[in-house]
Amino acid sequence: MAAADMKELHRSVEVLRHHIATLKSQYGDVDAVRRMTNDLDRLEIDLHDFEHAPPPLRKVKLPNDEVVYVPDSKSDEAAWLGAQDEGLGFHSRERTK
Repeated sequence: MAAADMKELHRSVEVLRHHIATLKSQYGDVDAVRRMTNDLDRLEIDLHDFEHAPPPLRKVKLPNDEVVYVPDSKSDEAAWLGAQDEGLGFHSRERTK
């Protein structure tokens, strides 16, 4: 992650901390504010861990140009015998050939 991105992330965390402090001053030490404070603390811990031991970069997989051939020929009807006909408006029954 670029240094500018990390700096922006730290700035965002500080903005969140400011807004949570504002909520705490308006609503007091209620459960929701404590959970948000806890979540923000966890976010800062994770950010610190990420900065000091970043995971390996993910390799970007390029689209595969492999063509999969699907035949136009009629499929084997026996494969569908006994299959459920959900959503077709009638009950399951043995199909005719």
